[in-house]
Amino acid sequence: MTLTVRQQQILTLIATELTTAQIAESLGLSVPTVETHRRNLFRKAGVRSVAGLVKEAMRQGLIE
Repeated sequence: MTLTVRQQQILTLIATELTTAQIAESLGLSVPTVETHRRNLFRKAGVRSVAGLVKEAMRQGLIE
């Protein structure tokens, strides 16, 4: 799975258990923008949950 720099940042923050609002604040983005990135990450990974996303990202070596 190929990610943009922003998607990688958001994936890393999701894996650290931050909420969408916390991620938005941390990166200076709006909540809807973070939600769009999250949906795109789910689509790229072929998953339907945060647990599935983190599991797939770990499997692919995108996060530790």
